[in-house]
Amino acid sequence: QVQLVESGGGLVQAGDSLRLSCTASGRTLSTYTVGWFRQAPGKERELVLTITDSGRNIYYLDSAKGRFASSRDNPKNTVYLQMNNLRPEDTAVYYCAVHRFGSYAYINGYDYWGQGTQVTVSS
Repeated sequence: QVQLVESGGGLVQAGDSLRLSCTASGRTLSTYTVGWFRQAPGKERELVLTITDSGRNIYYLDSAKGRFASSRDNPKNTVYLQMNNLRPEDTAVYYCAVHRFGSYAYINGYDYWGQGTQVTVSS
């Protein structure tokens, strides 16, 4: 069993940066591919990107390319999501989850969801 806790969200202005953290307990995160998701009010949860166990970022949201990047700190059992040049449309609750089976793009293949962290970007 893996427990994930996201942190680092907040209220920022357009153009600012944030770094979200996803810290695991229970098992090591280094052997898992981790997905970063977000859910805006009234919208479905969407996959932003995944970071593989080797640290490769795979993007599923075009608007995240060039602005968002994920990295790993294995000794800290933590995965980060660096978000730059934030836009009001990035406002959402951001989640991390561990990939368990199937295609990385398949949301139902993820498990051990964190509680989420709110990111609000004002214009």
